[in-house]
Amino acid sequence: MEKNPQNRVRLRPVDLARPHGLSTQAVRNYEEAGILPAAARTESGYRTYSPLHAQALDTFLALLPGHGHPTATGIMRAVNRGAADEAFRLIDESHAQLLEDRRTLSAVENALRDLGSGAPKPRDPAPGAPHPGEPEPRPPAPGAPAPPEGPTSAPTFIGPLADRLSVRPATLRKWEAAGLVRPRRDPLTGYRVYGEAEVRDARLVHQLRRGGYLLEQIAPLVDRVRAAGGLEPLEAALGDWRSRLATRGRALLTGSAKLDAYLNEQERGR
Repeated sequence: MEKNPQNRVRLRPVDLARPHGLSTQAVRNYEEAGILPAAARTESGYRTYSPLHAQALDTFLALLPGHGHPTATGIMRAVNRGAADEAFRLIDESHAQLLEDRRTLSAVENALRDLGSGAPKPRDPAPGAPHPGEPEPRPPAPGAPAPPEGPTSAPTFIGPLADRLSVRPATLRKWEAAGLVRPRRDPLTGYRVYGEAEVRDARLVHQLRRGGYLLEQIAPLVDRVRAAGGLEPLEAALGDWRSRLATRGRALLTGSAKLDAYLNEQERGR
């Protein structure tokens, strides 16, 4: 006696494809990729599927939004060959990545709050003043404009900026080598000049480093700030970022529920 009567139901590729707006070729491709179990064949060589195949397709499509195509494919391949532990490992990795993304978002939010807190900072020497670790800049040539003195947004040199952040100039040079800060060079002296955007990036890197982030973890965050055009546009995007993380978390739950049901159906059919 057959354990699962639904396996006697025969479905055509179009029966699987139509409910999801897919082509029959897509269904065949999914089978060849191992996302669906191997189809039975008629005496004429035509594929025939069962409700279990339809459930496999439904499960894969539910896994896609949370895991992405490569991981969702890996999960389905694993469960279809009986390697459930491998599927669970892939699921764990997706959840770990989501957690890391949430931590990254929190780090950016905390850094932005710190940058906007207006906390007192060490008094800056006048721009161009000598600083340990960097030779003293030469006076500007006659008629050449000197970097203006004044607020944080004014161009500054490596020494004053290092003092402002309470770091060594060598640290700023290390951040520059990692692509996190991009000062321009004074055409007359060759010294680094930090404009408003470079000071912003240096302050953001400083806050994230204080939070324990590595330089390679900070790089994509600085890229986000640059792509957004500054801190204010990035602040406006943080709500959307958080919403997308929540949507992804819900999608992981939905995919897990579908996968659990599929695994239960597999077990009943054995």
